[in-house]
This record gives sequence, C-alpha cells and structure tokens, in this order.
Amino acid sequence: MREKIYDRAAALEYARRWALDRNDKYYNFDKIGGDCTSFVSQCLYAGAKVMNYTPNTGWYYRSAYDRTASWSGVEYLFEFLVNNSSAGPYAHTVSEHEVEPGDIVQLGRKEKRFYHTLVITATAPAITVAAHSYDALDILLSSYRYEYARFLHIDGVRKW
Repeated sequence: MREKIYDRAAALEYARRWALDRNDKYYNFDKIGGDCTSFVSQCLYAGAKVMNYTPNTGWYYRSAYDRTASWSGVEYLFEFLVNNSSAGPYAHTVSEHEVEPGDIVQLGRKEKRFYHTLVITATAPAITVAAHSYDALDILLSSYRYEYARFLHIDGVRKW
C-alpha cells in the first residue's frame, strides 16, 4: 500500500463548486436525514481520489443503494476516518487551532451526539465552512449553534 498526499485544493474546489448546488453523480439525502456527510464525503473523495471498498467498514459510494454507512452517516464517517488503516483517507482529532482548509468539523449536542458534518474552507481570520442540508459556503463556524465540535485533520490517503 502506498501513501499519497490529500489534495486539499481539489477538496476545496469541489466544496466551492457544489456547496450551493447538487452533483447529479450523487444521491441527494436531504429528504431522508440530510446530505451533509455525503457532501463532505464527496469533498474528501475529490481530494483523495481513493475509496475503500471494504463491505460494512469501508468508505465508498456507487449509488444510493450501494454505499457504506460511512459515506453519509456522521458517526460512521468519524469512525472510518480515525480508524482507517487501509485504503482511502485517514484522520485524527485535533483542536480547532490545528485544522487546515480541507479538514472537517462535526457538530454535536450536549450529550455528545454528533449530528452535522462540514468541510473547513478557511481558518483565518476565523474558521469558515461549507455544508449541505443547510447549504452553506464560507459561513463562519461561530454562526452555528452547537454544544460540541470535533475537528478532524486529514493526514493523508492510502492506495493500493
């Protein structure tokens, strides 16, 4: 397995192109729970160019009916990224001061139930994000109401 660099510029280019629209290549999950994590997965894929086709625990999308839970589920994406030792992107949690554009943030409630995934578009002078479900582009993270935030730094990508 080889390591490759996560292309943050490509992830951000995708985020800026599709934050306020929908790419017909992907199902729009807005009416069945939200499209936020699928949108972030699309951004990650634009920067990684590698999916992980491991059934159940991988990270891939072929269609709305042929995908892993990690493609569109907040907690599942987190678990995939922080535990992935195989193909695809991998990450670790960091503080908000350590993130870079192209990283992701997940928002949670007081019981630490995380419900929303966003891609970071800028970090200075403040963190801005792009998202689906509540479509947003370059919106201040501080404008969201949440009790917890976990920040994921994308360390790289593994490919076969």
